[in-house]
Amino acid sequence: MFLGLIGLILLVLGGSVLAVGLGAPVPSWWIHDSEHDVLLSDAERTRWRDDGWWWPVVIAALAALLLLALWWLVAVLRRRRLAEVLVDTGDGEGALLRGRALEDVLTGEATRVDGVDGAHAHLKGRRSAPEAHVRLALEPHVDPGAVLNDFTTGALTHARASAGLASLPVEVRLKGVKRGTERVS
Repeated sequence: MFLGLIGLILLVLGGSVLAVGLGAPVPSWWIHDSEHDVLLSDAERTRWRDDGWWWPVVIAALAALLLLALWWLVAVLRRRRLAEVLVDTGDGEGALLRGRALEDVLTGEATRVDGVDGAHAHLKGRRSAPEAHVRLALEPHVDPGAVLNDFTTGALTHARASAGLASLPVEVRLKGVKRGTERVS
């Protein structure tokens, strides 16, 4: 939302500069008197040109801005979901298991645990060391500890053993499902 607001402000300011430059009437909030005014005069542009600190500061600020933009781009383009998991086959080679398949198995087995109304599994991490993030929607009036124990000893242990993983760290989020009142006659 913040990024969208910044973009909208820049779009309005840039559009107004373009409109004034193309001959549109100058808005009342405009910082200059006419469309022939420049944003930076010759004196303002050349003010610090002879100072030794000016260009290193400008270059450092632009480099920092570039690194920040690249970091943001990498964070946006980075995959949020693990595409494949490396399975140890025991022969020194290894096989690749689709991450989505392991997620589907975890989700399917978690929904079969008593007291679970719905489940969703998501894998993150590296393909040699995956991490599972699981959300469980619990039915009303169930013991969350018992459901968590059944999930970890059942579905999670089965997924870890079938993928040949030494460990499969998991973060489980439990949420209670609210049901409407029922009328009993």
